[in-house]
Amino acid sequence: MPATEIKVTAAGVVAGKELLIPTGEQGNTLPHVQDWVTSRLKARSPVKDVSAAVLVKGIKQWAAYEERVGSRKVRTVFKIT
Repeated sequence: MPATEIKVTAAGVVAGKELLIPTGEQGNTLPHVQDWVTSRLKARSPVKDVSAAVLVKGIKQWAAYEERVGSRKVRTVFKIT
């Protein structure tokens, strides 16, 4: 299943989950989201699946991952088509 990286903005909390709103900017399209995860793990950058802790407005299927870069956390969200 192809996955497209999207940019999102946090918009608060709904039902205990963080609400993310897509900004319209899209990044790379991958044949499968696992390709991105595998490349991160090979680079020794551990990622954590946080898909169950977020909601993405207007998208039915998504995958969200969080990784540490320096002292901050970076969240990467994919739209699954």
